[in-house]
This record gives sequence, structure tokens and C-alpha cells, in this order.
Amino acid sequence: MQVQIPEYQMSSASDIGNIPLKSGEMHPLLSDVATFSEGTAPGEYDRAGPNRLVTITANLQKKDLGSAQKAVENAIKEAGEPPRGVLVEMGGQTNLLTDTLSSLQTGLLVAIVIIFLLLAANYQSFKLSLVILAAIPAVVAGALLMLLACGATLNLQSYMGLIMSVGVSVANAILMVTNAENLRLEIGDTRKAVVLAANSRIRPILMTSIAMIAGMVPMASGLGEGGDQIAPLGQAVIGGLIASTLAALLILPCVFTQLQAKATTQSVSLDPEDPESKYYHQELSHSV
Repeated sequence: MQVQIPEYQMSSASDIGNIPLKSGEMHPLLSDVATFSEGTAPGEYDRAGPNRLVTITANLQKKDLGSAQKAVENAIKEAGEPPRGVLVEMGGQTNLLTDTLSSLQTGLLVAIVIIFLLLAANYQSFKLSLVILAAIPAVVAGALLMLLACGATLNLQSYMGLIMSVGVSVANAILMVTNAENLRLEIGDTRKAVVLAANSRIRPILMTSIAMIAGMVPMASGLGEGGDQIAPLGQAVIGGLIASTLAALLILPCVFTQLQAKATTQSVSLDPEDPESKYYHQELSHSV
């Protein structure tokens, strides 16, 4: 049985003692049969199996989940070692955030490795693969700077935008490096070949990047209901594409010139019947 009395009638401990025990009679009162003392106790006990839990929750205001997680972890460290038998565990959405970001980082690294191997098999050269991948650090730096300038954070949406911009930047780099390598094999001059390639490919690279950036502007602005949640995706894409475009036109030619300056112009094919292979000339000399 539970008896409840309105809170406005209970303003002090004496009011509790004046509660009559019999309906319609002034005596006996609760103070006649009981004594009162103040104390503190948990309002609720939570259990997980045989373990008793004390849950501390809080809401976030004008602060991202990652920063709040670090602040909580620092507060736990400053509190010192917990008593014997007491364990402190982080719960809520922090574990999901950590697992998601870890998976995205692993996925991005695996994608870069796969792209490198595919490019190496296509070009039959590790150097050309490294030249193309040289644009990725610029993409990451540009995306992070844009997020910092817009006051956004590195979250699920911004990671997706970073991966998208990496894909577009690699495509632009392949366009540049393929043309430069073909011209180098044709004219035999690395510096002149990369300059010609940059002059001929600047328009398609700019058109691809500008079209992608223009398409991401409405998303990056964060307008509309819920627009601020997906705005980091567009902001990361815009920052990454701006940096990757500059890298494709300014940095990649320098990297290509340095790595391919002493490269041979003969085919790396092992087929002795291939006229472009150096083994063809050796076989021909032996026949003569």
C-alpha cells in the first residue's frame, strides 16, 4: 500500500509528523509512533545480472559527441582509481561512434592499398602508382581545413565526403598521369611531357571538379530542416576537391618529373616479340 500526499502540503519534517494515522481523527499522529531523520540514498538501482549499476547521464549542448567523450574520459582519469570491485565503463552512443570511425579509417586505408595495387598492375610501375596517390594527402588536408573553417567536425558524414573526394581526385590524377606517361614514352622528355599533359588536361580536370563542387554547395550550406546534419559531407567534398585540383595541376607534375626523370622509354614487357620491349632488341642482335 502506498499513500501519497500533495507536495505543497509537505514543506517541512514537522508536516510529515502531523499526518494522522486514522481517517477523520486527529490522533494518533505519525510522529507519535515514528521518528524522522534526514539521509541520502540512491533514487534508483539498476542491475545487469548480479551486478549493480549506477548510471550517470547527461545531455549535450553546442558540443560534439567526440569532444564530450574526451571530456568524460579526462574526468574519469582525474577522479583516480575506483574502489575495489567498482568498474567504470563508457556507454551510450560513444561506443558506436568509436566503432564507426574506426571502421571508416580501416576502409579508407584498405581502399588506398587496393587502388595502389590496381594502378601498379595497370601501369606495371610502382612509381606511377605513387605519383597518383600523392594527391590523397592534399585531399585530406583540404577537407580538414574546410571542416575547420566551417566549424564542423570529423564525423560519419564528413568521412563519407572525404572518401568521395578521394575517389574524384584519384580519377583526375589518373587522367593527368596517363597522358603524361604516354607523352613521355613518345617524345622521351619527362619535363616537356608533363607540361604538355597539364596543358591538355587542365580543362577536363577543372570541369569535373567545378561540377562536383557546384553540386555540393546546396548540401554544404546546411539549409532546410536537418540540413546541418549532412552539411559536413558537402563541406568535406568541396575542401578536398579544391585541394586535389590544385595538387593535380601543380604538385603531381613535380612528383612525376622527379620519379620518372630517369625512367626508361622502353616497354617493360618480357615478351621478346614485342617491338617496344628491350628484350626484342637483344633477341634481334643475337639473331644478327
